[in-house]
Parts: sequence; C-alpha cells; structure tokens
Amino acid sequence: MGGAGILLLLLAGAGAGVSWRPPKGKCPLRCSCSKDSALCEGSPDLPTSFSPTLLSLSLVRTGVTQLKAGSFLKIPSLHLLLFTSNTFSMVEDDAFAGLSHLQYLFIEDNEIGSISKNALRGLRSLTHLSLANNHLEALPRFLFRGLETLTHVDLRGNPFQCDCRVLWLLQWMPTVNASVGTGACAGPAALAHMQLRHLDPKTFKCRAIELSWFQTVGESALGVEPFSYQGEPHIILAQPFAGRCLILSWDYGLQRFQPEEELPAPSVVSCKPLVLGPRLFVLAARLWGGSQLWARPSPGLRLVPTQALAPRRLLRPNDAELLWLDGQPCFVVADASKAGSTTLLCLDGPGFYPRQSLHAWHRDTDAEALELDGRPHLLLASASQRPVLFHWTGGRFERRTDIPEAEDVYATRHFQAGGDVFLCLTRYIGDSMVMRWDGSMFRLLQKLPSRGAHVFQPLLIARDQLAILGSDFAFSQVFRLEPEKGLLEPLQELGPPALVAPRAFSHITMAGRRFLFAACFKGPTQIYQHHELDLSA
Repeated sequence: MGGAGILLLLLAGAGAGVSWRPPKGKCPLRCSCSKDSALCEGSPDLPTSFSPTLLSLSLVRTGVTQLKAGSFLKIPSLHLLLFTSNTFSMVEDDAFAGLSHLQYLFIEDNEIGSISKNALRGLRSLTHLSLANNHLEALPRFLFRGLETLTHVDLRGNPFQCDCRVLWLLQWMPTVNASVGTGACAGPAALAHMQLRHLDPKTFKCRAIELSWFQTVGESALGVEPFSYQGEPHIILAQPFAGRCLILSWDYGLQRFQPEEELPAPSVVSCKPLVLGPRLFVLAARLWGGSQLWARPSPGLRLVPTQALAPRRLLRPNDAELLWLDGQPCFVVADASKAGSTTLLCLDGPGFYPRQSLHAWHRDTDAEALELDGRPHLLLASASQRPVLFHWTGGRFERRTDIPEAEDVYATRHFQAGGDVFLCLTRYIGDSMVMRWDGSMFRLLQKLPSRGAHVFQPLLIARDQLAILGSDFAFSQVFRLEPEKGLLEPLQELGPPALVAPRAFSHITMAGRRFLFAACFKGPTQIYQHHELDLSA
C-alpha cells in the first residue's frame, strides 16, 4: 500500500465514532474535518484556517502552485501531511518550518520538478518520507541533512538523470538506517531503466579541474623553478632580456607573488636552485659571459657569486638539471655548442666542480635526470641525433641505449604513474610523443600534434597528472592522464591571456592554494590558479 493509502486509513481511524465538529471558521471550504484530521480536495489555494491542534492533513487536487517558506506555521502540531495529485512544481526552503512533530510526509503524484536543499529543514521527528511519482530529475545535496529519524524513504516514479547529480544520493544510501526506494534511471541513454540501487558510485567521474588566470609577472623568461627555503616556498625565474635570476615569494598581505631578490645574470637560460640546510645555491647558466654559482651561507644574508663554473666546457649552455648521485648533489648542464660539452658538476668542498664530460660534439639541447630500475639515469636530447639514455655505474654515466623513432626531439621530461615511468618528448616540427618504459627501453604510447612546441611538461598537481604542451603558434594545451586508458586526454587550453612562446611550466602550493607558472620567451610570465570543481554539488 502506498503512502496515500496509509494516510487515508489513519485519517479514517482518527475520525471514527467522533461526533465533535471544529469551531466555526476552523475548517476551510472544500475540506472535511474531524477532531484531529482534515482532508481538503479541489481547494484553489493552500488552506490556512485550521485548528492549531490538528494532527493530520491531506491536500488532494488543490490549485497550489508552490510550497513557500512557513506554509504550515499555524498548525505546528501536525504529525502527518499528505499532498497528492496537486499541480505545484517546486518546494521552497523551510516550506515545513515549525513542524517539529511531523512524522509522516507524503508528496506523491504531483508535478514537482524542483525541491530546495533546505526544504525539509527542521523536520527532526520525520520517520516516513515519500516524494514518489513526481518530475524530479535530481535531488539537491544535503536535502536529508538533519533527518536523523528517517526509517522509510520512497523516491520511485521520478525521471532521475543518473549523472553526477545523483552521486551524493548513491553515497548517502548505504550510510543511513532507512529503507530507500529509488526506482530506475530515465537517462542518460546508457543507463536508462537501470535501478539506481545497482549503480556503482566508483564509476562516476564527477570531479573536474580548471586553471584560471591569477597574476602576470611583467618580464619574459626561459625557465621557472620552485624551491622551499626555511619552510617558505619560492619561485625563481630565468629572465634573459632582463639579465637576471628573479626570486619570487608570497606576500601574505597582498595575496600575490612579489619579487624578493634578483641576481644579475645577463643572457641567462636557466636558474637552478639547491637548498642544503641553511645554505642556498643557485646555478645561473648563461649563454655568454660564463655560468656562475651563487650562494647564501645562512638565512638573512643575500646571495653572492662564489664560483665560475667550467668556463672551458660550458660555452653555450641550454639547460641545467639537479640530481643526486651516491648521496651527493650534482648539476648537469647541457651544452649546445660544437666546441663545448655537456658537463656533470658535483659538490666538492666549497663549490661544484666537473666530474665528467658527456656527449661531446653533439650540441645537446636538454638534460633530464630520472630513475629507472632503482638506478640513476640521464637522458640527453640533442640537435644531431636521437635522445640518448645513460645509466650511473662505477661512479660515472655510461651510455645504455637511445630512443627509437624519436628524431628531432628538442627536450624530454618524465613522470611516474601507476608504477610506470612515462616520457614526454617535445618536437618543434612533427608530433610530440608520450612513451613508456618497458624495462629495457622506452616504447611509443601516444602522439600529439605539436607544431611550434618547445616544451611538453608533465606536472602532478594535487591528484591530477597533467601534461602541458606549449606552442609558439597556437594556444597551449593542457592534458590529463586517464588512469584507465593510460593515455593523455585534452583538458583545456591555457588562456586568456594567451601564452606567447612558452618555454617552461612549473607549479607551487602556497597558503593552501595551487598555482601554475608559465614562463614565456616572447611575453610576460603568466600565473594560473588550480581549482577543483565538484560536479556532483
């Protein structure tokens, strides 16, 4: 028997053998009243002149178009309330305010298409709720918040759209001590006619992310690197036209990034930070004038130049990376000149000194440090041949293999996901590529059109493995790794403002907020904020 049938039996029992009639004016037109109950049918609007001690009320085929806040404040003693075959389409917040004793609420066979999230607020005694046979495609999250006494809920007969809007309901049902009748999905087509109780919440993808513009840093840059010093996150930009390495920190008052310190470095291509306890080092790789090491021996002091780095080997550096070898910090600097050579520099006493020359005469454009099979590896990309993979053995790097089908690769970046190591390879002409390590070499997994690309940067931001493909001729594209497919899927374009010749991307978490930095060669550095969106809200 449905809720309406139960109610009619209760009404019949309440009025049986009772000869009492309500005082004049306490039973509205088109209503039948007994001592504790009233049945109204065909009323043009919501009747209000009832006895304040009324226990049950049934409204059938009335002309009510909506239930507004406080509609029943004058009859606070109600235990049972039924609406059936009415024409109202929405229920507003606090529609049942004041009904703290209400135990049975049946809103069945109406035309309700919308119910506000606070419509049921204050019904702390409610045990039975029916919203059956209406036009509800979804229910607002937290609709049942505070209804701790519920034992029966009937939602059958509604055309529920089984998308992210029902996820909260699927997650709520197993947590309550109530029987819930939900009915079947009306859509989308793939789920039509499937019972809601058979849906698996884990299959719903209801979380989205968005990168929105936050701030502009006026000068162009070739590189951007995050680091943490004395517990505070920082960013350092390599700004060749401004001739400096610029350190940015967070201004908690202004809630934005502000310059903290700058290091003069004409024609700089990379500013690589290293923190060793209270000491801060910055390697400034420069096209002309020699590369330098800057140092800050302790907090409160400014960075000062302390060392010229391998002046006879580093003639035209193009990239610098930090790596740890046998517990010792080292820098590797990729050199793009014919006469110079890519050089490994390791800490020895007060400075960093050449440990090994690699790949002479190959005009290297990029270096990438990574770990494979539990051992340090180094991947060098060059203008003259395919990327070459070196492994650390016997205190030096030895060639292990090259990467097949990877001609004209400008730069490489790696990331890890699901226990696998992936590689993003940047190509200025042709398709950039994603490869996966199979235990002996990198195998092609995916190709992405990338005309005019100098950077294909993977970034793990919060729970999302992203990869950003920058372009000199089009919008930069953000991709996200889909774990089930193991492939990068398009997420969004970066901009506005559009990035002008992006060369590097990095991210930093500051004051509980996540930011993406985009260093651009022909335009200002742009900062974007990372937002998580809950599509089930």
